[in-house]
Amino acid sequence: MRFQLLRSPSPSSSCCGYQIPFQPSNGVLLLRSSPMKIPKSHTKKKLSQSRRASEVLAYYGLTTPPYKLDALEPYMSKRTLELHWGEHHRHYVDSLNKQLTNSPLYGYTMEELIKVTYNNGNPLPEFNNAAQVWNHDFFWESMQPDGGNLPCGGLLQQIEKDFGSFSNFRDEFVHSAMTLFGSGWVWLILKTNERRLSVVRTSNAICPLVWGDIPIICLDMWEHAYYLDYKDDKRTYAINFIDHLISWHAVTSRMMRAEAFVNLGEPKIPVA
Repeated sequence: MRFQLLRSPSPSSSCCGYQIPFQPSNGVLLLRSSPMKIPKSHTKKKLSQSRRASEVLAYYGLTTPPYKLDALEPYMSKRTLELHWGEHHRHYVDSLNKQLTNSPLYGYTMEELIKVTYNNGNPLPEFNNAAQVWNHDFFWESMQPDGGNLPCGGLLQQIEKDFGSFSNFRDEFVHSAMTLFGSGWVWLILKTNERRLSVVRTSNAICPLVWGDIPIICLDMWEHAYYLDYKDDKRTYAINFIDHLISWHAVTSRMMRAEAFVNLGEPKIPVA
């Protein structure tokens, strides 16, 4: 059975307004996927220090959100982004690089690293940091300034087909966020076997890549993602995410990649 996003707009369509740039401002084009080489001058300096000469001479980088840190206000404050991206996300990146020093796992794409270290439900030590780096990159790219409202054309029809109405999808997504116990994530995914959209919750660092499903949207429900702006009001946080922050342009692009994957059997799950 062929999966088809109903009357999908072209990836360059501006029907959803603001077009989110997919290249981070630091110029790294392979988001989340490839290790970046340390400059030669830095390499020589490290090699000159015998006690550190064994360190791996490359690293997974911290990707910059595709907007200024104050661009999501008033729904997500600059202070939250400074702490969440600038400290928490950076910590996951730094911790992962330390874990991978001289490791045979180094050099995998982030998606491959997540699947390998998930280890069929018996996670290796590197899994949590790898998954959290990927999850955060995906979260930042799920949002845009002046986002929210309704998606366009084919994407809206697909949501209505799989949830009955956009309102049903919105209610289910918000309810999942409110009832998630502890830390974790809320996702809209395309279930590859059933070929339909579904809202799922995951605990801690788990992401749907480990099940072979395709992530479409994610909302960070770790306390540091919302507490400065919303205290314990997870409901308002989730509603504002849907109504004012989601980048439907990014979501549409992801759905079109997902459609190609499901229909053509590409060897790698597409992620935007």
